[in-house]
Amino acid sequence: MTGAARDGQVRLAIEGAVASIVFDRPAARNAMTWSMYEQLSAICDRLAAEPGVRVACLRGAGGEAFVAGTDIEQFRAFKDGQDGVNYERRIDEGVARLEALPIPTVAMIEGWCVGGGLAIATACDIRIATPSARLGVPIAKTLGNCLSAANLARLVAAFGRPRVQRMLVGAEILTAEEGLACGFLAQLVPAAEMNSAAASLCTRLAALAPVTQAVTKEALRRLLLQNLPDVEDLIVRAYGSEDFREGVDAFAQKRAPVWRGR
Repeated sequence: MTGAARDGQVRLAIEGAVASIVFDRPAARNAMTWSMYEQLSAICDRLAAEPGVRVACLRGAGGEAFVAGTDIEQFRAFKDGQDGVNYERRIDEGVARLEALPIPTVAMIEGWCVGGGLAIATACDIRIATPSARLGVPIAKTLGNCLSAANLARLVAAFGRPRVQRMLVGAEILTAEEGLACGFLAQLVPAAEMNSAAASLCTRLAALAPVTQAVTKEALRRLLLQNLPDVEDLIVRAYGSEDFREGVDAFAQKRAPVWRGR
């Protein structure tokens, strides 16, 4: 396996007014590596300076996943809770760049959209999906870590607190139908019609008033992120716990974790 295939790529293509962003690591269900997060940030910086681009469309390669979280193997290098704080800051910065783009963003969700992938999709303005889409943050089952205040706020705003509690406290995975019912998804389309549905949506968005879109997006972003609480002590507790280390080890060893509550 080449370095690019192992580490994955985030690819950008611009055609007319539409930018297409593809998370390309299908062998790992497009799980994000550090390199992929950096590539996404660089793409967002470029798009913010591209006056001819009026809309960005994001999707995962392979048809089985949008993004299946962050590659858990990378957490094996974490030594203490401060590494968790640094990681959450890093993710926040990347997601914030996407969220702050002045142009409309569309997430095309096929299959798994979990963990960091759900954070990326939630930072987009409009989400369409196939019936195969699965949405969640099952870290209480898989890893034993936690989320930043900003990502929690995004999820609560998008899904409502009861569903977020189910996803985080209960490690539930929501179906595409439930995502549509609560408004997180704007549309469900058969897989064969996904490309045409996304193209039609992007064409419509690109024809609307760009200043209105930009200032509305920024106002909503400010509303969402105002007065966020400081939760770094909670992040330190989660990432510094024995349970987090057990979750990472269990993943690497392909076994179920044994939680001890410490």
